[in-house]
Amino acid sequence: MPTPPPLPELVELLTPDLHPCGTAPKATVHTADTPLHRAFSCFLFRPDGQLLLQQRAAHKVTWPSIWSNSCCGHPGPGEPTPDAVVRRLRFELRVSAQHLTCILPHYQYHATHLGITEHEHCPVFVGLLTDSPTPNPEEVQALDLVPWGDFSRAIINPTDTTYDHFSIWCQEEVTLLTQSSEFQAWWQRHITLPR
Repeated sequence: MPTPPPLPELVELLTPDLHPCGTAPKATVHTADTPLHRAFSCFLFRPDGQLLLQQRAAHKVTWPSIWSNSCCGHPGPGEPTPDAVVRRLRFELRVSAQHLTCILPHYQYHATHLGITEHEHCPVFVGLLTDSPTPNPEEVQALDLVPWGDFSRAIINPTDTTYDHFSIWCQEEVTLLTQSSEFQAWWQRHITLPR
C-alpha cells in the first residue's frame, strides 16, 4: 500500500484582537497581502553571552538569504507556542535550549520585503545554548556567533554596515529586548561574561 503524501503544514490565522479564526497552508499564506497569523522568534545565547545568528536559506519565500536571530517559526493550530519553539529548534538547528523563556509575549509586526509581506503575532523567546548546532540546509544557509553587547549596540545605533542586512523583526526585537527588565534579569541569572 503506497504511503500517503504528507499533510501540508498549517499556520493559525488570527483576528485583529488575536482570536483564532482559521488556518492556512504555510506554503501559501505568505503573499503580498498576508493575513495576521501566529509565529514566534527565539534568541539563543551561549553561557558566555554570544548570540547565535542564522542566515536564512536562499530558497525561502520570506526574507531569503537575510540574516536574522537564532530561530523563527509558526506554531501549528492549537499548538502551545513553547512547544513550537522546541520543535523548530530541533528541526532547524538540531539543538535544545535550556531556560527557555518568553520575554516579549505581545510583539507583533507587519513588513514587506521583495513583494512578500509578513504579518505576525510573534512572541519573543530567549534560551541558553549548551550544545553545538547543526543547521538544516533546507532552512539555514549559515550560522554565526557574535557578542550580544556588540550586536545590540550596532543594531540600535548603526555606525557601519556590519549588521545592515538583518530582518526587520530581528532589529525591532533586539531593541525591545535591550529595554526589557525581564530580559536583563534572565541575562543576569544565566550569562557569565568572560573576564
